[in-house]
Amino acid sequence: MDFDLPNEHRMIRDTVREFCEAEIAPIAQEIEDEHRFPESVFEELGQLDLMGVPAPEEHGGAGGDYLMYALIAEELGRVSGAIGLSYVAHTSLGLMPIVMFGTAEQKAEWAEPLARGEAMGAWALTEPSSGSDASDMDTMARKEGDEYVIDGTKQFITNANVANSVLVKTVTDPDAGYGGISTFIVDPDDDGFEVVEVWDKMGLNASPTCEIKLDGVRVPEDRLLGEEGDGWTQTKKTLNGGRISIAALSTGLAQGAYEAAKEYATEREQFGRPIGKFDAVRDMVVDMDRKIERARLLTHKAATQYDAGEDVTRISSLAKLDASEIAREVAEDAVQVHGGYGYTTDFAPQRFYRDAKLMEIGEGTSEIQHLVVGRELGL
Repeated sequence: MDFDLPNEHRMIRDTVREFCEAEIAPIAQEIEDEHRFPESVFEELGQLDLMGVPAPEEHGGAGGDYLMYALIAEELGRVSGAIGLSYVAHTSLGLMPIVMFGTAEQKAEWAEPLARGEAMGAWALTEPSSGSDASDMDTMARKEGDEYVIDGTKQFITNANVANSVLVKTVTDPDAGYGGISTFIVDPDDDGFEVVEVWDKMGLNASPTCEIKLDGVRVPEDRLLGEEGDGWTQTKKTLNGGRISIAALSTGLAQGAYEAAKEYATEREQFGRPIGKFDAVRDMVVDMDRKIERARLLTHKAATQYDAGEDVTRISSLAKLDASEIAREVAEDAVQVHGGYGYTTDFAPQRFYRDAKLMEIGEGTSEIQHLVVGRELGL
């Protein structure tokens, strides 16, 4: 059992860390305040060959693995949860399903531009009435000749207004239950596709979260991903990787909050000594370090098992559940360490705190993760 990162992974992590410190950290609060999606940052990530890390080289990617991808997600989250969120939504949700389930033609036309960073991807599953039961959807696709006509509404879709392709989950056979769900590659320029809302949120406002409406959107039959009825099986496989993404992003958020708290506890003095010398503050910082180490180990284990082709339903859910709750707990304590300053936008912990909360909701709530793990345990 080797806990040391391979040299290539360490080099990529360090490269991303340097990029984040130089290019993202100085604008992290600014883009959040302005609710601005930082297109230039993603262009630079593409130039660094980071937008398609887990995709094979023949499909425009870097040919890396999910452990490498998780390291990148963590580093991005360490400075900006919003950039990290748009990155993982693009990679694990917008790109990788096409790589895993697409035809050679679909990979060439749609996956390669995403993997090279020439385009942004999105994934549309959730609907206004579905909540945690993502399979309960009203969006329909009916066959007309050599086309499908899609009607419906999708809610809380990351990157929808900046995406060049959106993977849309629909019902193609209302009588088939889970077996009646299918996936289509939709071009936002298709007639009838409209972003009707970009939500103002508690946090992560530099990452757009949208409501989209599909009103008679016609897509050719070669935009069906896989076969009719494959959509739910594809979704479950996609979410295993997606949970590792959120676990890594959560670990990064916790790490950023911890580093801010540790630095403040070292520099801020009260009663003639740094506040980190007082038991109450020291114990909070120590607990942050302990929790982050646990989250990182679980995340790396899930990513490593995913790369080995193992069933990661249980471990990815555990990693997502633990890391997301740790991110919120660590960020909350980081605000507390800063005292009144922690509640101001002059200091980063308030941003990490607001960003971390979504980690317990997106890609399946904490309650759903308990359900998933319980089922895996036979309960």
